[in-house]
Amino acid sequence: MSSPAATAGAPPKLTADQRNAFAAAYLGWAMDAFDYFLVVLIYAQIAKDFGKSLTEMSLITTMTLIMRPVGAFLFGLWADRVGRRIPLMVDVIFYSIVGFLCAFAPNFTVLMVLRMLYGLGMGGEWGLGAALAMEKIPSRRRGLFSGILQGGYSMGYLLAALAFLVVNTWWGLSWRWMFALSIIPALISLIIRSRVEESEVWESTRQRFRQSTTKASDILKNPAIWKRFIFLVLLMTAFNWMSHGTQDVYPTFLKEHVDDGLGFAGSTATWIAVIYNVGAITGGAIAGALSERYGRKIIIVVCAAVALPIIPLFAYSTTVGMVILGSFLMQVMVQGAWGVIPAHLTEMSPDEIRGFYPGVTYQLGNCLAAFNLPIQESLASRHGYPFALAATMVPVFVAVIVLTLIGKERRGVEFGTRRTSAVAEAG
Repeated sequence: MSSPAATAGAPPKLTADQRNAFAAAYLGWAMDAFDYFLVVLIYAQIAKDFGKSLTEMSLITTMTLIMRPVGAFLFGLWADRVGRRIPLMVDVIFYSIVGFLCAFAPNFTVLMVLRMLYGLGMGGEWGLGAALAMEKIPSRRRGLFSGILQGGYSMGYLLAALAFLVVNTWWGLSWRWMFALSIIPALISLIIRSRVEESEVWESTRQRFRQSTTKASDILKNPAIWKRFIFLVLLMTAFNWMSHGTQDVYPTFLKEHVDDGLGFAGSTATWIAVIYNVGAITGGAIAGALSERYGRKIIIVVCAAVALPIIPLFAYSTTVGMVILGSFLMQVMVQGAWGVIPAHLTEMSPDEIRGFYPGVTYQLGNCLAAFNLPIQESLASRHGYPFALAATMVPVFVAVIVLTLIGKERRGVEFGTRRTSAVAEAG
């Protein structure tokens, strides 16, 4: 006899392997964000040590983002050929070592090269981790865990802010110690990931592909595959601009005394970052869960639409209380929309190229949005930070709404079936 929970249609509980796969993806993504936002929080200090302007220094984050599609491409193709586990573990080891070496960079050029290499590893992490986690999570729970998974990005930012507060503000240590600390969560992620079994969806898909007469070139030549690919790149460009546009320059805006910056103390700015990242984590989980009931597109559009009237509060507030409120609400909406993306991109990706497809579309969008920070810094130097934030974010939210409405969704689709097979589409 079935249990009452089963009779009521309760979602299935996760197995130990599913929990490990999800935990590893979450920690890996949090580690990526932790290391990325370390630079955002300390790049003014690095610029001072190396004698560079803030605009020149912002190119480090730009180059990191530009290299991410390369990493997504290389690790994605490898993962579609040999499975998810080994490429993911190699990726974690690679970016852990590179991130740690940033602590010993003797000059700006070496740091730039190391951050570019780090971008390779960061590019491989999200797509493969999301693919493995979403392939293992039951389809009826994909929305909730998508939101929680994407919240790992905000958790990494939150941990970076806390690390900055402790290491830099309280202990008075240099920015180099921040990079040295980044290896710890990466090693934890590696240990958990070593316990994860290979994706059953990948294994069955690989067997089906070998038994078919379809070649890999047939899949890549399919116009439907490429049309969807190009559209998702455009969508991810708008999404990445939305995220980086509300986050990357914001800590500098909070602390700077020039260009209409708020001039808050470093500890105050850090606590504000902690609070708005709590909002981001909350928004992602709630919106991801709601997308399971109301649809991926509807939740994205609602989040982006609600964010528009929050912009004046977010960009033009001057008191600590109102800045906290504006930034908290903004990140609830921005990361709420983002919480849908791991599920949405993996559902839109064919089985045979799911290692390659979501990661590369995501990171190509990141690449096209990589000039956000230099543009915002340039606008701030001429018109002030509030104008830079508002002028760049209004069109971005509109773009997210329009592109989402144009696109399709495959909410709750079962992976490993004809509906998600590129072989079926090519055939």
